[in-house]
Parts: sequence; C-alpha cells; structure tokens
Amino acid sequence: MTMAKKKTTSDALEILDRRYYQARPDRLARLEKVREDMEIGRLLYQLRAQAGLSQRALAKMVGTTASVICRLEDADYDGHSLTMLRRIATVLKKRLEIRFVPVRRKARAA
Repeated sequence: MTMAKKKTTSDALEILDRRYYQARPDRLARLEKVREDMEIGRLLYQLRAQAGLSQRALAKMVGTTASVICRLEDADYDGHSLTMLRRIATVLKKRLEIRFVPVRRKARAA
C-alpha cells in the first residue's frame, strides 16, 4: 500500500487555512464572529457617511454619545445590540433586516 502524497501549494490563503483553521471548528467560529463584527461596523460607517453625518451628529439623533457611535463602527467591537441598531436604523430612515444564510466553508473565488 502506498501512502497518499500530501498535496503541496504555494497559495498563501490555502496554507494559512490548513495551518490555522482546518479541523479547528472553534477557530472557524471565532473567525466568523470577527467577520460579522467587522461587517456591522463597516455598514454603520457607510450609512452614517452616506447620510452626511458626523459621529457626534448621529449620536445626538440617536440619544447617545459620539464615543458610542465610534465604538459601534470599530471593527474590533463585538457588543452590537439589536436595540441600538434599531435606533440607528430608525433615525437614518432605514429598516433593520436580519437574515440567516448558509455557512460557507471557503469564501474564496475559484
């Protein structure tokens, strides 16, 4: 019997995936959580910028402080609440929509 030869690659993303995430569901779950937090922060920033508002102006409209808005837009922040997101959506005349989508194992283009 011959042993299957391990497939080699020079693709950096593939190497990182194998080294740090393959067969490590806890790490994959944490990575997904970080991606979600980053996406929320990015979306909040975009909405505020499109509305032509400063963090201070949005905070005043929402009834909070500029530091809270700054924290919500931070990619590292993981304490987003539905209540606050709804408040922001309301003052920006948006509807907050929450969706459940299938989990993708690899988010890379072929």
